[in-house]
Amino acid sequence: MPDVVRKPQAGVRSERDDAYAAMMVRAKALVPQLRDRSSRTEELRRLPSETERDLHDAGLFRIVQPKRAGGSELDYVALVDFADTIALADASVAWNLANLSSHHWMLGMFDRRAQDLVWNQDADALIASSFVFPAGRANKVDGGYVLRGRWPFSSGVDSSAWNMLAGVVSSDDEADGIEYRIFLLNRSDYRIIDTWNAAGLRGTGSNDVEVDGVFVAEAMTLAVAALAGGPTPGSAVNPNALYALPVFSLFPYVLSGVALGNAQACLDDYIDVARHRASTYNRAKLGDLQSTQIKIAEASAKIDAARLIMRSTCIQAMADARAGRIPDMATKTRLRRDGAFAVNLCTEAVSLLFSASGARGLSTTGALQRQFRDAQAINSHIAFNFDAQGTNYGRVALGLPSENLTL
Repeated sequence: MPDVVRKPQAGVRSERDDAYAAMMVRAKALVPQLRDRSSRTEELRRLPSETERDLHDAGLFRIVQPKRAGGSELDYVALVDFADTIALADASVAWNLANLSSHHWMLGMFDRRAQDLVWNQDADALIASSFVFPAGRANKVDGGYVLRGRWPFSSGVDSSAWNMLAGVVSSDDEADGIEYRIFLLNRSDYRIIDTWNAAGLRGTGSNDVEVDGVFVAEAMTLAVAALAGGPTPGSAVNPNALYALPVFSLFPYVLSGVALGNAQACLDDYIDVARHRASTYNRAKLGDLQSTQIKIAEASAKIDAARLIMRSTCIQAMADARAGRIPDMATKTRLRRDGAFAVNLCTEAVSLLFSASGARGLSTTGALQRQFRDAQAINSHIAFNFDAQGTNYGRVALGLPSENLTL
């Protein structure tokens, strides 16, 4: 992959650029050992303890955590870039890295009391999530909320001390309607249910969690309406524009880099094999076949286009936030559309290369079958479902209201 796409923005170097570059060196150094460990990660169905330690030691979980808590506070594009790098080794590890890192970013938008409660105890504490709003129901009570529900797909939950769970707040007065809110709970307040047996992203430990009528203080919650772009409750202590980004509009880019690195690894492996391998059928060198050359060109074009979409979107979002620009609904639905489209390009690239690899791709001991399974699993996330995201973009473009109430 061309190194230029991993560099910070062009121009005069800053302290942030140097921090980014140093962190990227550490991330790249982990790739060989994480790849060697990928089979064990799948067997465990969660991150091995040594992988968690490697990521902690490198500071990778804290790339977008506020500096006041000891984090690196890198620009939002770091979520794409570091997931891209780690997914060269293992998409499951990259998925948990990006997912868990992003929750430090989101916690930076909560009331300071929530931030201090978590980070004063342990600034390295991992925070899981499940943003499936219909899964949780909350009732407003004096001083906070009572929350109950069962949430699926809480990636990295076994490694986490906290969890951000989405829910719908109901009111006794139907005229008040409903409110979408995020609740931050300590591990002692929920039960983990071992449900994660999946064909792809097997090592993410995306188990269910259950909450049965737990009180959550007001300061440990955050209204989705406060995450639409602009100052958040956390902005008083974290004034960086990073913590004023529109969270759910940019949600696809938290995880899109995983698809990117997984596709790049698949392409790199395919090129390496084609350079040296002869066809089993007629002993022709695969690299001399026009069909091989065309497939490399097509797959690489899809991956490069996806990378350009992801990175430029995140860089522009930071520029807008620094200028105090809050995206309108048309822009927000475009962000979701483009995030899904970019990941779909990565999935198409992997599928193309898997098909071109013939029987070699069927070996359960090789990386290709894992890359294919992981690509399909990534693409199955609702954020990357182009039918859903494309439909909503089209609705808004036609003057109809958005169906996504979190934007």
